[in-house]
Amino acid sequence: MNASAPAPRLSVLPTIEEVLAPYQSIALVLQGGGALGAYQAGVFEALSEANIQPRWLSGVSIGAINAAIIAGNEPGAQLDRLRAFWELVSSRKVWHYTPEGDIYRTMRNQASAWMTMFGGLPGFFTARMLNPWCQLTGAGGATSFYDTGELANTLNRLIDWTIINNQERRLSVGAVNVRTGNFRYFDTALERIGPEHIMASGALPPAFPAIRIENEHYWDGGIVSNTPLQYLLELEEIHDTLVFQVDLFSARGDLPRDMPAVLARHKDIMYSSRTRNNTDTFRRLHNVRLQLRDALLRLPQESLRDADRQFLARMEDVPQVNIVHLIYQQQGYEGHAKDYEFSGTSMREHWAAGLADTRKTLRHRKWLEIPPEHIGMTVHDVHRDDPS
Repeated sequence: MNASAPAPRLSVLPTIEEVLAPYQSIALVLQGGGALGAYQAGVFEALSEANIQPRWLSGVSIGAINAAIIAGNEPGAQLDRLRAFWELVSSRKVWHYTPEGDIYRTMRNQASAWMTMFGGLPGFFTARMLNPWCQLTGAGGATSFYDTGELANTLNRLIDWTIINNQERRLSVGAVNVRTGNFRYFDTALERIGPEHIMASGALPPAFPAIRIENEHYWDGGIVSNTPLQYLLELEEIHDTLVFQVDLFSARGDLPRDMPAVLARHKDIMYSSRTRNNTDTFRRLHNVRLQLRDALLRLPQESLRDADRQFLARMEDVPQVNIVHLIYQQQGYEGHAKDYEFSGTSMREHWAAGLADTRKTLRHRKWLEIPPEHIGMTVHDVHRDDPS
């Protein structure tokens, strides 16, 4: 060996901070999905490990609860508060021992789901003493099977509403107006948010009662749209943004072979986020805007209308959006009741899955890079794009 030969140069990967520096905003978008929401908590733990602090949190249903807990606490307390919530709602014991094998786990999960149906959840909701079918029209308990009063107490204990509304982070949660059927986002950039807004986003009928806000009543936003991604993309003030989109139901799945599988597949399709459809639509609109901008720039300036000049001014800074898509991959023993099966074992499994998927995703530094202006949007999914 030639002693004078220079040592080979090792390529140095850019740090997470260097990769994220070009972005003006980092967003965490959380889908609804009940008990599966512990997966989102695992995602946030991995982001925290990497010192990634989303400044815009948006959620629907259980995603709204997770987002509110994160937005309503200082960085050092966020993970502890998330863990406190999930340990509380999954604290009820199901079996003292579960033999190995999917058939036993399926039975255990079914027993856990039945316990939720008949007994409610600690810190979340309780079954009404009198069935709503037996109550008079207009009575307080005539429109839902459960009372969610305990959730209000839990949210008030785990969330500092002063922090959530201090404008350091943005929080937006989706709900649907019961009377008009219109979808609405409650957004701290536009209004003050309290526990009633979070409860409204998760008030899934007929299980939970509608929540009254400003003399209107609201149900779970998942009835109309189970993901807040569209709301974020449609805002005119969106800037260069890295979005961590965390879905709990997968649009892709196997052909069902029995009735339980049919019910599970139906729920997946119904509540999956249509993220690819949203991003494809945004990309097409983005390309049309670029083509229109280029056409207007080729025209004589004196021929432009005021509206044309305003459009060109807006297009001086074309937003680049990068979506990192994380989707929970259900286990073979999980059935159609997976979203209301709140056992501690399942909660820990969901949390660990979110943690592992996000750690794996963050190793792909290229996926985190801001897309070029002529592309406008990129989407990466560790379960689809990772060859390993």
